[in-house]
Parts: sequence; C-alpha cells; structure tokens
Amino acid sequence: MSLICFGECEDRNRLDGIEAGVINADLTCAASDLTSARRLKENEGVSFQGITKGGPFEVSFDVARAWLLEPKNPNERPNSDVLHPVVSGGDIVKKREPDWLVDFSGLSEAEAAAYQAPFEEIISTVKPFRANNRRALYREKWWLFAEGRPALLSALKKLKRYVAIPKVSQHRVFVWLASAIYPDNLVIAITKEDDTTFGVLNSKFHTEWSLHLGATLEDRPTYTPTTTFETFPFPEGLTPNIPAEKYADDPRAQRIAAAARRLDELRRNWLNPPDLVEIVPEVVPGYPDRLLPRDEKAAAILKERTLTNLYNQRPSWLDNAHAELDRAVAAAYGWPEDISTEDALARLLALNQERAAV
Repeated sequence: MSLICFGECEDRNRLDGIEAGVINADLTCAASDLTSARRLKENEGVSFQGITKGGPFEVSFDVARAWLLEPKNPNERPNSDVLHPVVSGGDIVKKREPDWLVDFSGLSEAEAAAYQAPFEEIISTVKPFRANNRRALYREKWWLFAEGRPALLSALKKLKRYVAIPKVSQHRVFVWLASAIYPDNLVIAITKEDDTTFGVLNSKFHTEWSLHLGATLEDRPTYTPTTTFETFPFPEGLTPNIPAEKYADDPRAQRIAAAARRLDELRRNWLNPPDLVEIVPEVVPGYPDRLLPRDEKAAAILKERTLTNLYNQRPSWLDNAHAELDRAVAAAYGWPEDISTEDALARLLALNQERAAV
C-alpha cells in the first residue's frame, strides 16, 4: 500500500513538503526521490574522510612549537617533517585553535626514531595505548595512524589549500584550510583549491542535495564523501575531474568564483575582525599564520564569533552573499536564477541519472 502525506511535511532533511505527495524511501515528501541518485565517476577521488589516529598522537601547540625550534635531527631533517596542525569538526565551527599531530606516515620504525623528540613522545604515549589492541597491525605498527589516508595526504601535498566541512554539524558550511593542516576523521576534505568549486559547494543547491542524501546523528545531519559529494552533479564543464585552469576563462566559473570569494571574505571579516586580531607568523615557515586577540576585550568578543553562531543568527549580509552565490550557480546550470528548491532538486536528480547512465 502506498503511503501518502497530506499538507506540510517537515522531514528530517528540511525539504519542503508537498500536498498529497507520496512518501519517499527516505521518509520525505519531496517531489523528487533523491534516494535513487547514483555515484558519479566525475566526482571520484576528490573527497576524503580525514585521518583516524587510533591513539594519542596529539601534542599541545606549545610542545610542537618547541620541537619546531630544535636543531635538525641526526638524519639532518627538521621536526617540521613530522608535525602538522590537525582540526576536528568542532574546531571548524567553534573556531578553536587546532592541536598538533606527530605524523610518521610512510616511515619505518627506524626512520621515525631519527626524529628524536617526537619519537620519544610517541613511544611513551601511543605504544602503551596500542600494546593490547586486538588488531595485530595496530600493535606492530604502533607509530603509524590507524587510518592514515595516504591518498588524501598525497593530494594535499600538491595543494596550497583545500575545502573542508565537518562530517557532523548543525549547518552545512564549507571552509578553506591550508594544506599543512590535517583533517581528523570527523572532517571531510575536498581536494580542490579553486573558488568555483568552493562556490558550488556553498550554494543552496548542494546544501539541500547533501541534506537530503546524508544520514543524521541525533539531530545533526552528516556529510560523506560517497552519498553526498560523489552523487552531486556539478554544472557541465565545472565538474571535479576537470582541472580548474581548464575553466578559468569560463564566464560562469568566474561569476561563481567572485561570489564565493566575497562570501568567504565577509565571513572571515566577521569571524576575525582586523581591528581585533593580530597576525602572528608561525615559529617556522610552512605553516599558516596564527590569528590572536589583541587584548582581553577582543578575546571576549572573538570567543562568540564562531561559524555556528553566525549561521544561527543569519544576518542580512550573509543572506545576501549566499543569494548572489546561488544566482551565479543557478545560471551556471542554465536554470532561472530564482529557481525553486524543489525544481532544482528535480533537475539535479535528472542530471545525476543522465550522467550515471553513461
């Protein structure tokens, strides 16, 4: 027997209900059943879950910075080879200063030992933690992350920045992270560094698509590389498998990029007003600068300037910036710039099925 929904249907994905609509497999009343969407080859190999440490590889930034200032090791290499800031989803939306990680990815135990201070720390913290692990690989390769995501780390080495989003969060907010910063397992990394991709991801079209196709954890939606990113059909000619330089002269891409840069600039200025922060270079080159409060009064204000609070408040300037971005993205698809969410989702699903069939 078919299930019918009458009147307004407020489902877990916030999509508008329709009168006397059939309830879809995901319990929504949307006109299009997006659960039939399939993964697209053009989106493969771009989005990744962050690293899973599998042990206490973190050190405080004070310890990390002391190690960064030490002389080179017996292997004539600096400790910066194996030290990286790491962010969690909470760090992104709450604007916390990241911890640092000791990363011996790709190194044998003997090679790792040549980085003296970091290695001795990991011996004392991670090795005992892993000693009774049920997985032999984790016990025997105790100095390595449980899931080091080599494909992700290899991709990051070729970039200056990448797009990141918390895997679980109240709002769908994509941000830029410097490639020296590692994402942890609750952050999804998208290894593109062009403003056009950043703009499409921050549009309402991708937001609604991903909310509809993602799962939920308690009352918070989740974002995944497979169901939400790899199924999403980007505008023709602007897909993730195309190098950004190939569409750099495309007026559609340029319009999206301009709107995306403006959104990012406005958000950054609100999060860290220039008159309240001091830019402090990291103690050695190769890492992003730090943004520190100028004084205690500034620190109190900045504590409340988080992405969660910003999107909860949703001021007019933020709405306007998103609206301009949405118009640019709609135009890139060849749609009316005032297209409804339901119509856009239906067109995206048709585009997904057309491309998946090829």
